[in-house]
Order: sequence, then structure tokens, then C-alpha cells
Amino acid sequence: MSPSTVEIGETVTVHAQDAECDPRYGGSAEIQVIVTDSLGRKIIDTTAPMNDAGGFSYSFEVPEEAATGKAAVEAYPHNVDWCDDTGRNNRVSEADVPLQRVSCAARIEPLTITG
Repeated sequence: MSPSTVEIGETVTVHAQDAECDPRYGGSAEIQVIVTDSLGRKIIDTTAPMNDAGGFSYSFEVPEEAATGKAAVEAYPHNVDWCDDTGRNNRVSEADVPLQRVSCAARIEPLTITG
């Protein structure tokens, strides 16, 4: 993610390189991007294209309503059971069970928003 400190209205880019483990997310894979401001409000909650190997780049402008201070940026494969460690491609859309987020360690990047 860059930059890690921004003013309201500036642009932040969240990105990841392709995974080396051949995750095979599929041609219509998406990344879920959530940005939570210092007051705990989701100021960004969207999906963006991700390639079959998990690589992506998504840019957003910090919205006017964002609270200044420490924010959190999280990005993870959308609609995928990303906590599964069986080595199988567990696309949620292919399963007939509801998915609940479990206690996996989520990678959260800090973002400082200034006025």
C-alpha cells in the first residue's frame, strides 16, 4: 500500500503481487477492500478485479467524511473461503454452505489520515 500517510482527498493504492502457490482464483476473481477510519467507520467497502494468481492493484481517494488519525486497510479475496488450508480452491459460490469469517490472521495495513 502506498502511501501510508495521506490527506483527505489524496489517492492511496493497495496492491499485491501474484501468489506463487497457484491459487487459481478464476477469471472473474475479485478482491474485497475495506478501509476503516479512526472512528471505526467503514469509509471504503468495495470489490475490484483480481487476477487468477491473486495479483491486484486498486486505488481510492480518501473521502471527505473520513476521520483523521489511524485508519486500517484490509484486502482479501472476495467470495472465497480464504481461511481454508486444505490446498483446494474453495470458491464460496461453488459451495452450498454459508461462510463465516473465522479466527485467521487478517493482514491489516495501517493508514494515517491527516486533515
